[in-house]
This record gives sequence, structure tokens and C-alpha cells, in this order.
Amino acid sequence: MELRVIGCHGGETPKHRTSAFVLDDRIAIDAGSLTSGMDLKAQFALEAVLVSHAHLDHVRDLATIADNRCQNDVPPLVIAGTKATLGVLKKHFFNNLLWPDFSRIPSVRRPAIRYLELKPEKPVTIAGYEVRAIAVSHTIDCCAFVVTGPDGSLAYSGDTGPTERLWEVLNGVDDLRALLMEVSFPNHLGRLAKVSGHHTPETLGRELKKLERSKELPVLLYHIKPSFQREVERECSRLPRLNLAVCALGDQFLL
Repeated sequence: MELRVIGCHGGETPKHRTSAFVLDDRIAIDAGSLTSGMDLKAQFALEAVLVSHAHLDHVRDLATIADNRCQNDVPPLVIAGTKATLGVLKKHFFNNLLWPDFSRIPSVRRPAIRYLELKPEKPVTIAGYEVRAIAVSHTIDCCAFVVTGPDGSLAYSGDTGPTERLWEVLNGVDDLRALLMEVSFPNHLGRLAKVSGHHTPETLGRELKKLERSKELPVLLYHIKPSFQREVERECSRLPRLNLAVCALGDQFLL
């Protein structure tokens, strides 16, 4: 299983892109920078996008990838998310007002996108992978993902603060190869992190104690706010007995 980091930050500048990750060139996790960070050939190779929640920094490039694929007779892109997330996309995003409804363009029979509803913790096969969505704690409906392929499983936290069920599920995944884990703000902004449903290094350290393999499992950190990149990295480096790495644009991991 090959993981490519297209975007991994909690904000955007010319040197920072928002969340988007790709597995084996076939399935994306979130869509904050799928078109700003991928060429057309790579965009057309995707079969599905797993959408953790409907905040703009995780769905924005669904608009432009749908448009690009529509123009090039590419098979429909599966957009998979919970009922609440897909409801937001249908009502407020692909609504023929903010953006065209590409679930009906260029035709109803062969649209640019198709929706697939994920029910929490019910495994479903998407683009050859088994996918499970697990509810996490954010300001709106949000889910983590466990994605399992022939070589093992990858977990993705989604946007979350302290939560419980995710760790219970991950402790039962025997072939877990890595965890993409959000951390957003430095410790001195703990109050802001709490009200916005995100982690600081301090809360991250406490949460990872709930993970039975936390000393050995690679934990790939993402969603750091650009304004606090160095400070958050420095504070994370002080967390003891954890296998942490901070994602960077263009990183590739063989899991």
C-alpha cells in the first residue's frame, strides 16, 4: 500500500495545502487539494474519494476535480461519506448555485460523480478496499476511516478532538500499518482547539495513550495550522515513547 501526501495542513499558503491523501493512485482521503496538488492524469486515475466531513478545507477540490473529469469522459468518481456529509454536499455545494450538480452532468446515466453513503462501522468495498467509517468528535458530523487492502490497513483520524470509539476500533485492527492523525494548534491555544474540535500536542499525547500499539505504530501527523507549524512540531517532538512523523507535501510512504 502506497500513501501519497497531496495536502496535509490545516490552512493554505503558497507552501501549504489542505488535507488530501491518495492510496495506490486509486482512492483519495479528503479533497482539500486534489486538483491544486495533482496533474490531470493522476486526477483521472482516481476511482473514489472518502470525505471525512463537509468543512471546506476537506471538500473544496471536489468541485474542480468533478469539472476536470466531466470534460474528459472519465468514469464517475465515487464520493463516499456519511449521510450528513453527503447531505451538505448535495444541498450546499453541488446545488447548481454554488457549483453545478455534477451528479447529473454530463448526463444522469454517466455523471461526473456518484454518491455512496457510509454507515458508521459498517464495512463497504470501495475501489477494491474495505472501508469503515468511525464517528469522531468535531464541530459537525465527522468520521475517521479504516481502509484495508491486501497489504494491511491504514487509519485516518479526520478532524477530531478527544474521542473514545476510534481507539476501541483501532485496538482491534490487527494489521494496522499506520495512523494519519490530526494535530492543529500549539498547547497555549488549547481553548481554541477544544471549541473548534481539534488537537494540541498535549491532548494528542493523552489520546495516543489509548492506543495499545502507540509506541511502535507509525503516527503520521497532519492538519497543523501554518501559523504554528514550527511550534506544534517542536511540542510534538517532546512527546515521549511515540513513533511520530510530521507529514510534508509530496511525502510517499510504503505501508
